[in-house]
Amino acid sequence: MRISEKPARESRTGPVERPGLSGPAARKLPVPPRERKPALAALAVLLILGGALATTLLVLRSGDRVSAVRIIEQVGAGEKIPASALQEVQIAETGIDYVAWRFRDKVLTTYASVTLLPGTLLTENMTSTASEQLGPGKAQVGLALKSGQAPIGLTKGDIVQVIYVPAAGRGTAATQQRVLAQNALVHSVGAPGRTATGLVTVIVDEAVSPTVAQYASSGEIALAVLPGAR
Repeated sequence: MRISEKPARESRTGPVERPGLSGPAARKLPVPPRERKPALAALAVLLILGGALATTLLVLRSGDRVSAVRIIEQVGAGEKIPASALQEVQIAETGIDYVAWRFRDKVLTTYASVTLLPGTLLTENMTSTASEQLGPGKAQVGLALKSGQAPIGLTKGDIVQVIYVPAAGRGTAATQQRVLAQNALVHSVGAPGRTATGLVTVIVDEAVSPTVAQYASSGEIALAVLPGAR
């Protein structure tokens, strides 16, 4: 009896294909060639160059700084601007009419047309060559006020009402008390070399200054601040 290996039968449909490097799974679909768009490339280059140019201009512009005048202490409307209220500060050139530091000597001859608060950059329309508050027809009156006759924190430049408050025993206070000056300017608070805080100088119309002084001497004056009148 002869033992032999029988040859493998071939499929009627042909030899069996095994997956490999040359099989269908390894075949890739053809990739269409990329289209070059020179217009888009040029636009991208222009955008990059434009951004770089804008950045350069901003850096250069930020270096254009000028010396301006800044207010460092409150100056009341109508008061002459003192040298102690001025400070030099460097700001960027923006085209706004800030007063240049080189004109500081001229500023010292002007008056505040509005109340100038610390930290304010001075502009030309904040100053005037004459003072309405300290001009003809006005008078300065000194007041020695007690606790409760003036608001806490009263400062130079505040606009106040000067009110007559009759002392006890002088008739009916509700019917007699009245406003003597509607918009008086606080010219100063305190006095040089003195620690008393009740000393206040106000500017009122010349016509009512004798009455204010009379009632102030008897301690019948009170002040009320008008914040919205600054």
